[in-house]
Amino acid sequence: MFFLQHLKLISNTLRRNKRRTFLTMLGIIIGVAAVIFINSVGAGAQGLILNQIKGIGSNLVAILPGGSEETGPQASVMGVVITTLINEDAEIIADSIKHVGSVASYVQGNGSITYGSQNIDANFSGVSASYTSVEDTQVATGRFFTKDEEKDLSRVIVLGSQVKEDLFGDQDPIGKTVRLKKESFRIIGVMKARGSAGFQSYDTQVFIPLVTAQKVLLGIEHVSFIRVKVDDEKYIDDVIIQIKDLLRQRHDITDPAQDDFSVRNQAQALQVLGSVTDALRLFMAAIAALGLVVGGIGIMNIMLVAVNERIREIGLRKAVGATAKNVLKQFLAGKNKKK
Repeated sequence: MFFLQHLKLISNTLRRNKRRTFLTMLGIIIGVAAVIFINSVGAGAQGLILNQIKGIGSNLVAILPGGSEETGPQASVMGVVITTLINEDAEIIADSIKHVGSVASYVQGNGSITYGSQNIDANFSGVSASYTSVEDTQVATGRFFTKDEEKDLSRVIVLGSQVKEDLFGDQDPIGKTVRLKKESFRIIGVMKARGSAGFQSYDTQVFIPLVTAQKVLLGIEHVSFIRVKVDDEKYIDDVIIQIKDLLRQRHDITDPAQDDFSVRNQAQALQVLGSVTDALRLFMAAIAALGLVVGGIGIMNIMLVAVNERIREIGLRKAVGATAKNVLKQFLAGKNKKK
């Protein structure tokens, strides 16, 4: 009975103070909705990023230029150009370390690709001939370039599926010539559609031999990174130890603290990205919480105004015998004095 009475009091008060009720509800709704929305967006973005990294493969080991702490990002990831890795490092790793299936070196750049009157901007990757084996990807039509073509500055190119669609539509591009950064390349293949993974879209890239990209397009000797495919996941930790020992020997490093390279497996990469995205989520949650606090302050102001309007009513109720508990319940129920 008492509960139903308070519900009736609340209903009457809300109807009498529609504007105040609306503003109070609006503050609560906006604050809570902001917290839920921003946290959901942060969690969704984190999940998308981590799933894309997982999609690259669980048996890959990445070697990046520049040293770093085990749980921290490499300097090269932050945009610093480091030239400590060369393709010879990758070749010796492939020849010297057990349980290594394939090894590929990578350099990357961007430029304009032209065919006839068609012109598009695209990213290009200079890669080893073993790229398709390391990445577990396939050519849809034509072929990938060979080891010999990788070494002898061949001007051949393999298109991503989206690049092929943008330049040629339904035409067969095999054998045709395109220009990349003012250099002519003969198309020998088109990759199967792969989508996005690890912060990059494979379908909007083109692939050319590593040495051609280094010497003809970029004018460099170093590589951006190396990927090693291990034949069984259980050997990953052992392979990482061997890679570190080999590179220290090749780079004349005696103190591991002075490493000019970083070797990471997929789990470590996910851990680093997880820590970065967790920090971003906390920052976004703090911004949302600030909005909730601001909304709470607005509600508090409205409630203080309501209290000041009813000081005499509260005093009268206590004068006729109401306890503090009674007054609190009646006040929260929202009953105004009758005029």
